[in-house]
Amino acid sequence: MADRGENENLSPTTVAAVDAFLQYLVAERHLAANTISAYQADIFFFLSLHLKSGNTSLSTVSPEDIRAFMAACLKRGISLRSNARRISSLRSFFRFLAAEKIISVNPLALIDLPKPRRYLPLALSMAEVDILLAATDPSPLGLRNDAMLHLLYASGLRVSELVNLPVAGININAGRLRVFGKGSKERLVPFGEVATEKINAYLKDGRPKLIKKGRSDYLFLTNSGRPMTRTRFWQIIKDRAGVCGIKKEISPHTLRHSFATHLLAGGADLRSVQMMLGHADISTTQIYTHVDSDRLKKTHKRFHPRG
Repeated sequence: MADRGENENLSPTTVAAVDAFLQYLVAERHLAANTISAYQADIFFFLSLHLKSGNTSLSTVSPEDIRAFMAACLKRGISLRSNARRISSLRSFFRFLAAEKIISVNPLALIDLPKPRRYLPLALSMAEVDILLAATDPSPLGLRNDAMLHLLYASGLRVSELVNLPVAGININAGRLRVFGKGSKERLVPFGEVATEKINAYLKDGRPKLIKKGRSDYLFLTNSGRPMTRTRFWQIIKDRAGVCGIKKEISPHTLRHSFATHLLAGGADLRSVQMMLGHADISTTQIYTHVDSDRLKKTHKRFHPRG
């Protein structure tokens, strides 16, 4: 299962241990293929540096080796966030090895993860969203773009979920989507009446002209009848923002951030927003409460007589 690549000098025992761990991720933790590939890359990256230090066995890895690895990553300009992800991968790997008695001591047992700096996500104001969504174009491509933008803001989907949305995944009458997010986890996401109107217009007068005489299971199509790509939609939203005079550097994710921020500002509870966004951990959703708190602080400072 493991593709060693440049790690061809690894011993058969080490390769077997990595294979066993990757099989565990598939069979026991049911992780997505991309996630497993990331684990594999992180482990082999560490092992490649470990080999250069003259070590050949997993049992020789010490806490000092882990700290040296972290320092080497930082020297290479690798961000704290990426470094934290690599250490998290290694932590899972060596915990598995210790549980399976492949090693006697887990070298990461007492190692603290580096704390990556948390950046507050950029969100549009409600007025900016109104401007972005107000533009209209009756052409098939315009109807598609309007439907995609309205649905993105109405549902908070990830851009990958939006462009891969099948026709069968949307229930117009119920006003909800059936989405398979990260790790192929299914969730139901509601959307409102305005988005419903835009989608109906696209399905009636836009999609039939894009698909022509072909066939596709995907909801949103290009002019050639193929599924919309993430890159193309990214460009569409940037072009729309430019035409509307919005100066912020925005992306599809900006509308996802705006969706969550505006829901919480309007009084939605954190757990409901977590479910709609498809976050596995509520701490990921909590960052949007910081965004709103930041806005409140600026408002207080601007208008309070002793701000």
